[in-house]
Amino acid sequence: MITINHKTAPEAYVKNEPRHRNYRRTMTIGYFLFFYSLAALVVAAQVSSGALILPLAAAFWMPAGLLLAASILLISMHRALEWERAIVLRLGKFHRVRGPGLYWTLPFIDSISALLDIRIRVSDFSAQETLTLDSVTVTVDALCFWLVWDPQKAALEVENYEDAVILSSKTALRHAVSSFALTQFLESGAMIRKQLQEEVDKKTNEWGITVQYIEITDIQIPESLQDSLSRLAQAEREKKARILFAEAEIEIAAKLQEASRTYSENSSALKLKVLSILNEGLKAGNSMLLVPSSLVESVKDGG
Repeated sequence: MITINHKTAPEAYVKNEPRHRNYRRTMTIGYFLFFYSLAALVVAAQVSSGALILPLAAAFWMPAGLLLAASILLISMHRALEWERAIVLRLGKFHRVRGPGLYWTLPFIDSISALLDIRIRVSDFSAQETLTLDSVTVTVDALCFWLVWDPQKAALEVENYEDAVILSSKTALRHAVSSFALTQFLESGAMIRKQLQEEVDKKTNEWGITVQYIEITDIQIPESLQDSLSRLAQAEREKKARILFAEAEIEIAAKLQEASRTYSENSSALKLKVLSILNEGLKAGNSMLLVPSSLVESVKDGG
């Protein structure tokens, strides 16, 4: 499964959802304990003054105790989806990675610091206005496909692993652009993608993150250079066409020279070739063929 990052306003809230969840639970417990203690003080005051008999106090304390136990049980139970992993801290120290499914924590002792997504993610980034090796300003857009393979490292080794992956990819892309001339960069796409993937993966692997591949989606060059590059490409194509035509002429000349030697050594073969040419002309539907008289005489002499 693949998810695509969209940098919207609620993203910060989504990243800190475990903290918001813990805060809500803490506030719920605090309100419950406050009202429970207040009610207990009222009941205790009434009992001490004799205004409330003991069975009534017992009838209050028993449901309240069951309610408290049920509340503690509910706030101790958590659920993680199939692609989620929870980082559990105990008294502020790393305890374990939990998920997927249901798991339990100790109230007031354990806390969930992060909830990580281990699916493949797609992050877009760009290297804007970067100089190539031949001093041409280009803007390159790319996509990075990556995933978290060790949630513990991703949560503990780097503060914000998503931003770290994007910034590392952007830095590697800028370095790659500045290391090649524009024509080399345009022609060596596969090699550059592999170089980018290896360079970024080497950094992120220490954070429990692997970069599967990086895809270059767009290369924007100045409009003033587009016409010159087009003319250069056209001239290159014409050059290759002329070279191929010249090579073909050389091969044809070599074959003709070899054939002339064969015909000069064997006059019968030459006459058969002449007859073959005449036959091909008649097959083409020509009602009249102009043939040199010397050629006719040579054929008659051979006959």
